[in-house]
Amino acid sequence: MAPRGRFLSTFLPCQPIGSLPADSGGRLQMALMTWNKSFSVGVQKIDSQHIVLVNILNDLHTAMMKGQAQSMTGTLLHKLADYTHTHFADEEAMMAAARYPALAEHKIKHRELVKQVEDYVLRYDKGEITLNMKLLDFLSGWLANHIQKTDKEYGPWLNEHGIK
Repeated sequence: MAPRGRFLSTFLPCQPIGSLPADSGGRLQMALMTWNKSFSVGVQKIDSQHIVLVNILNDLHTAMMKGQAQSMTGTLLHKLADYTHTHFADEEAMMAAARYPALAEHKIKHRELVKQVEDYVLRYDKGEITLNMKLLDFLSGWLANHIQKTDKEYGPWLNEHGIK
């Protein structure tokens, strides 16, 4: 049986306490999502854009946890929607350039998410909904599943066609 510390370090990424995010009172905060190698699709530009999306979700989570949701959510939700459009356009352009055979299906999944995010933004702007963990769980769960399943499928294809 492995010593307790060794076993846990196999499964839990370790960070120095000083590098973890803290609120204004110095209390540690947990990120909603943490980027790690399991999210890499093997295409540097796409990985970098996925990190930006993860960071926007974490910013939304942090604002909610700090009680700043009212003042920051609108701006951050619009940033998320805008960046999602940019990211999907870049991703689809790379897949088109590499003649990725499942591009049409991938585009459909993108359109579905864009519609959902835009609906959330519109409802938020109208005052119909507020930022809550249900919304954050939906967004982070969708992003994680989309990257780790759907996006991982095109990574090797793009790499084989010169896009790294």
